[in-house]
Amino acid sequence: MIQSGAMPMHKTITHDRRAETIEEKTRWFRSLSMIERAEMLNEFTEMALAVNPKILVKKNAQPVKERIRVLSKG
Repeated sequence: MIQSGAMPMHKTITHDRRAETIEEKTRWFRSLSMIERAEMLNEFTEMALAVNPKILVKKNAQPVKERIRVLSKG
């Protein structure tokens, strides 16, 4: 109950670049339960299939033998 003259509390979500480090992402992922991790895998799989449904049809897929580099314009 909000008392007269009191300001209601609003929950907010904040985000900054410190949350983008691999250490922070790892910490977040480790905080999930096994069920939550499986749900995340399912969500990512569904997203990939929605973007490119032909993924399921691809044959003779080979694992990448080298490291993957992500390039971006900076």
